[in-house]
Amino acid sequence: MTTTPKTTPKTAFGQTIHHVELADWLAAAAEHHGKGFVMFDWLGVEDAGRPGAVGQRHAVFLHVIDPRTREGVMLRTEVAETDPLPSVAHLWKGAEWHEREAAEMFGITLTEPGDHLLLPDSFQGHPLRKDFVLAARVVRPWPGRLEPGEDNTSAPSRRRTAPPGVPDPSWGPRREEGTQ
Repeated sequence: MTTTPKTTPKTAFGQTIHHVELADWLAAAAEHHGKGFVMFDWLGVEDAGRPGAVGQRHAVFLHVIDPRTREGVMLRTEVAETDPLPSVAHLWKGAEWHEREAAEMFGITLTEPGDHLLLPDSFQGHPLRKDFVLAARVVRPWPGRLEPGEDNTSAPSRRRTAPPGVPDPSWGPRREEGTQ
């Protein structure tokens, strides 16, 4: 005998969200898949905690669609920092990318972890969490090309450079608007 997962639907701004306990997450997802919600739309994470708060939590959202009726349903659960999120990638293959992104960017633990997706192995931290400190270029060097004057060479300062798309004087005299 299978039990129906307990969901608490709440409607706001025309969207009904089914709040699901973490223990019922996989069962609720499988139930909706069985009802015809076979088209995966997206899976996203929201940092639901405050920086430095004990018991950091994340809200996980799953939006799937029934292609016959074009009706969508959204499931929501909360995941603590230490709780693993059951993967729904076996139900919707497209969810795998979104789950891996959630693991890298928010630090969510998955029951079926995948390879790194966006960040290099050497990267430390989870950039989309509220407690992630965005370091300035002074603290952490910028990996891209530096602005003119920032590389301590004799490059012109920003004030002397023309904006992108404006030709330098070697192209000839500049025409005033309205002249031909």
